Amino acid sequence: MYTVQNFKTKKALKEALKAGDEVSFFQPNQMFPMKVLNPDYTGKIALEGPHYPQPHSWYALGNVINGKLVSVS
Repeated sequence: MYTVQNFKTKKALKEALKAGDEVSFFQPNQMFPMKVLNPDYTGKIALEGPHYPQPHSWYALGNVINGKLVSVS
């Protein structure tokens, strides 16, 4: 999955979350039906960035509560 904002580094993503920014995420191409796209989803998601076609240089495990990304590791 990707974040809607095209973060160049995982550090930039973490800083945005720490600052209280709302970070949205999506599954490109919608290739697979994903329950995580449900607005009430609570659980973990795998994130990567920056967006294709740039080579991915960071990966993160995100914690989602009620459809909102709250933290990454």
